[in-house]
Amino acid sequence: MIRFKVENHKSKIDGTGCFAAQRIPARKKIGQLGGEIVSVRVARQRIKQQKKVAMVEFGDGYALDASINANALRYLNHSCAPNTYMRCCYQKVEFYSLRPIKKGEELTCNYGETHHEGKRRCTCGAPNCVGKI
Repeated sequence: MIRFKVENHKSKIDGTGCFAAQRIPARKKIGQLGGEIVSVRVARQRIKQQKKVAMVEFGDGYALDASINANALRYLNHSCAPNTYMRCCYQKVEFYSLRPIKKGEELTCNYGETHHEGKRRCTCGAPNCVGKI
């Protein structure tokens, strides 16, 4: 479920992005990432077959595969200066606004640890960009 209107468009960061279609106030739940709950073993097998990965591991042996039964939040790109944060609990992935987000602004999140293990070049363009994901 997504509580605010969002749209997917071409992103300056990477491929397709998720953009606010309306103003989003600070500290509000934007919505829950759609997907299929699978075992981490299955998730890691699927990652090897995907060009664009949309997978979140929960740490309890399960993961959310957002490439299946996805919603618009699947296209939230990484940024070193994000405007949202991700909360993972009870096998759900939720996004919340860190600050007011303007209509038309791309929604971004700092992914934290990823399967890229710091080997993928970051293209967020933020002044504080660390250069790798």
